[in-house]
Amino acid sequence: MKTFFRPSFLHKRTSRIVPALFIALFFISIFLCMSQQIYAQSSRQLDDRIADVVEMAGKAIVNIKTEEVLKTESDEKKSSPSIFKKYFSFEDEVEELVENIGSGVVLDPKGIIVTNEHLIARAINIRVKFIDGKEYEAYVLGSDPEYDIALLKIVSDRTDFPHLTINPRKVRVGERAIVIGNPYGLSSSVSLGVVSALGRNLKIDNKIYANLIQTDAAINPGNSGGVLLDLNGWPLGIVTAIYGEGKGIGFAIPMEDVMMILSEFVESKMTRPILGLFIERQKEEKKNYLLVNRVIPGSPAEKYGFNVGDRITEVNKRPIRESLKIQSAIRSATSREAFQLRLVRNSKKYIVNIEVADISDYTPQPVDQVLCGMKVSDISGYPKLKYRLRDKNGVVVVKVFAGGIAMKAGLKKGDVIVKINNNPVKNNQEFDTYMIEGLKRNYILYQVKRDDSLFFLPVKLDTLL
Repeated sequence: MKTFFRPSFLHKRTSRIVPALFIALFFISIFLCMSQQIYAQSSRQLDDRIADVVEMAGKAIVNIKTEEVLKTESDEKKSSPSIFKKYFSFEDEVEELVENIGSGVVLDPKGIIVTNEHLIARAINIRVKFIDGKEYEAYVLGSDPEYDIALLKIVSDRTDFPHLTINPRKVRVGERAIVIGNPYGLSSSVSLGVVSALGRNLKIDNKIYANLIQTDAAINPGNSGGVLLDLNGWPLGIVTAIYGEGKGIGFAIPMEDVMMILSEFVESKMTRPILGLFIERQKEEKKNYLLVNRVIPGSPAEKYGFNVGDRITEVNKRPIRESLKIQSAIRSATSREAFQLRLVRNSKKYIVNIEVADISDYTPQPVDQVLCGMKVSDISGYPKLKYRLRDKNGVVVVKVFAGGIAMKAGLKKGDVIVKINNNPVKNNQEFDTYMIEGLKRNYILYQVKRDDSLFFLPVKLDTLL
């Protein structure tokens, strides 16, 4: 039996390695422990930061409730899932007052709120409520249907409303994002996610959206008009849409677009140049164009020779795409002396150079007939006798043209328009004045008296170019 002896130098190496190994393991354990503590501390700091942002920004996020009139057939009333406060019937139609909910963001201490245009497009009453429970009436300062942006003004003399401050900066894909809004009427709800993508163009419910921020932060009905924030509390965008085919996909309008609209409305008192065309977006064989449906008599459009059926394919050398904002493109083009429209007529291509001066000062006349497709009169003489009116102020509708905007809105002969955008109308001249003002703001709301009933009618003129 052989006995093997370990050399002495091995004993020496082992005696050195074992203590060193224990020392290394000791420091590694300390490092891991410290890392966990740092991570936990960092996580707590992040949570505290998010909570601080929500606490600060939440004061400037309002719950918006609107009321609009929904027309339904009488036999559909019982099957409708909406919540109705009351209804009143005219002939075969039932008009029901529907309550909608959404969100808004206060951007000015005087009570100017930005929200989505689709929330107030047909609103006849608007109320906003802060997180502290204070509630106010509001009215529309202006709207831009193409960008789905609307500006509201709170009816109050206060100049110290809580508001968010804008800090323009580049948004990065992957950065953390916070959404605050009122989904399903649950006020000041918060969700957390990241910026998933930038520059998204899409079509939802027949509405074209462009240059949107995509996020995976939870967005639900009622979040529309809420805010998308970064971790410093700076607004990144205004929540506008949900992708119905997938969860965790929501969209917001970038603040740079919002601020552009805000500056046009508030600072420059935005004016809407009118060429004198009623248009409709069309698409054929992957080519987009604007179809001319009507040319206003005596308008610049008639002067330049536009015809019904013309297809406008370019605005100032910019091809018509689904994502192109037509009104915005026209407004930006009017900063020059002239701009160009390219059109197709009977397979022939034409270029029309428009002098900006021709459309900047143009006002459609008569407003009631060429814009609204109706004829109104002062309440006096024969109209007053014919419709047995006792009103002293307002204008009475004496004719409604088939297929016009007035007929689509539901106006009838004998109706008395007493207010436009909450401005009392005394006569035909004031009707024209308030109509032109409303046209520039992209928002017109009539208050109408019919027999013994008083109700509101929104009028849409977004197809006017």
